[in-house]
Amino acid sequence: QLQLAESGGGLVQHGGSLTLSCSASGSFFSIYHMGWYRQAPGKEREFVASILGGGKTRYADSTKGRFTISRDNAKKTVNLQMNSLEPEDTAVYYCNGRYDERNYWGQGTQVTVSA
Repeated sequence: QLQLAESGGGLVQHGGSLTLSCSASGSFFSIYHMGWYRQAPGKEREFVASILGGGKTRYADSTKGRFTISRDNAKKTVNLQMNSLEPEDTAVYYCNGRYDERNYWGQGTQVTVSA
């Protein structure tokens, strides 16, 4: 089992930067496909970025070039560096860990970008 806890959310101005962190507890963290998703008010949860245990990354078109996902398997953490933030990035951001049928979510952290 994997337990996930996000931190680092907050209020930032348009064009600013923010780094989200996800701390995991549990075994075999390195085998999990880790990702970040977000959900804005009135919208469905959407994919933001993901990273495999070996470091291969993937991004949504809307975040490519602005966001960077990274992981430290020894510390069991996944970070999301967000630059050039836009009001459209305002959402609750969730950390996700998946492996086979296992699928775990954190509680989420609010990111608000002011215009």
